[in-house]
Amino acid sequence: MLERIITALVLVAVVLSCMFATTSEYPMYVLMIIASGIAGYEWSKLMPHQNTDVSKSKAMLFGLFTALFSTLALYLGDLALLLWAASILTWLISINWVKSYPEYDGWYNASLNIIGVVLISAAVTAIFDVWQSSPWWLMYLFLLVWGADSGAYFVGRKMGKNKLAPKVSPNKSIEGLLGGVVTVMIVIIAVQFSFLKVTLLQHILFFILSTITVFSSVLGDLFESMIKRRAGIKDSGRILPGHGGVLDRIDSLLAAAPVFAAGLVVLKLIGVDL
Repeated sequence: MLERIITALVLVAVVLSCMFATTSEYPMYVLMIIASGIAGYEWSKLMPHQNTDVSKSKAMLFGLFTALFSTLALYLGDLALLLWAASILTWLISINWVKSYPEYDGWYNASLNIIGVVLISAAVTAIFDVWQSSPWWLMYLFLLVWGADSGAYFVGRKMGKNKLAPKVSPNKSIEGLLGGVVTVMIVIIAVQFSFLKVTLLQHILFFILSTITVFSSVLGDLFESMIKRRAGIKDSGRILPGHGGVLDRIDSLLAAAPVFAAGLVVLKLIGVDL
């Protein structure tokens, strides 16, 4: 437990420093590239291939390619928008994959390599774009994801009886999901009425976006759990002592970040200036 706490504190310190300690884009930029490279490496190890030295080399090359592609996407704003759209479409399709697992696992094939590059690159560019809008909006996104996860964990442990997706993630319950949603609703309402000076309709639209983001984060968590279960791997990696891999920590953000970033863009286009 101590190891887990220390790792968490170090991670929080690094991320918050990149978010708030400077107005320069480079620390956050570098953090996103490093995260994408490690996540790509871990994603490749979950793909359908034998766990040999050759496959480890391929995983390293895949991680490097993901980092380079993410760098390009961070540099080209229009590419990031396309990645968000492709990512959101993939997440919508994955709902059926999660619901039908393990009866159907046809999605577990070589195409997951392409999907991984898209999902990871979309997430890091979305996080970077939200941060550029305001570090506080990125903090809000983190609160949505962490609040849903923490609320689900504690409520699920105390009251969880009905399994949410027993064949994908046996420890998750419907009661836990509801607990996470209630926890996040408090955050959403507090932020809206404390900091947003907008019309009632704009409040409703922002509330809807925040709620969709929360459910997207749950889907991201379930999807990664499903891939790990299909690959027969407990943790995506061991780079974070007590926490597993980078993918284990950002699985929810893989889905939530593009949804939230795209939602902010749409709201701005229709005249909702947050």
